[in-house]
Amino acid sequence: MNAQTQRRTIAGPAGAIECAIDAPAGAARALAVVCHPHPLHGGTMTNKVVQTLARAFVQLGCRSVRFNFRGVGGSAGAWAEGPGEVEDALAVIHAFRAPDEPLVLAGFSFGGYVATQAAAALAAAAPPLACERLVLVAPAVSRFPAAPVPAQRTQLIHGEADDVVALADVLDWARPQALPVTVVPGAGHFFHGQLALLKSLVVGAGPC
Repeated sequence: MNAQTQRRTIAGPAGAIECAIDAPAGAARALAVVCHPHPLHGGTMTNKVVQTLARAFVQLGCRSVRFNFRGVGGSAGAWAEGPGEVEDALAVIHAFRAPDEPLVLAGFSFGGYVATQAAAALAAAAPPLACERLVLVAPAVSRFPAAPVPAQRTQLIHGEADDVVALADVLDWARPQALPVTVVPGAGHFFHGQLALLKSLVVGAGPC
């Protein structure tokens, strides 16, 4: 993302996981883990939406970690149809989170599905870990079984003109959970020309 971005490889369930870490100038107030889009459709941790989310979290004072799912970039393994990628996200969280450090989870498209499932797994663990905040951007809820999320701690942002994940499908998923959806007028799935607005929406929602 910039010259200060640190690269690190950690051990994951399918082998090495390639990670990129960006930190705020002062002490970090939380760890933010950002999940990228579908690995079989060009999704990587360098995706522009993923990098925009990372920048937003750094601006909010969080230590931000992006990573490549198994089989992407420098990460070992192969596509595991979703559940394996959730395991990758959990491995990253456990590798980077300090004891008692607040956790923020975010994901774009397929990464949004992964973030919901990882949050559910953490909440069901012993002892449970609740995310301070979930940020879901165009989550692929019509393509993968996204887990229910806590409405009071979740920010969901979707493009009005998304032709990959229909806005109607996201509203259908959000409605039973009483989950508000922020709709960006005219925005497509990848928020071309709207990344600055996307960042401002995440930053404007408050600190991690």
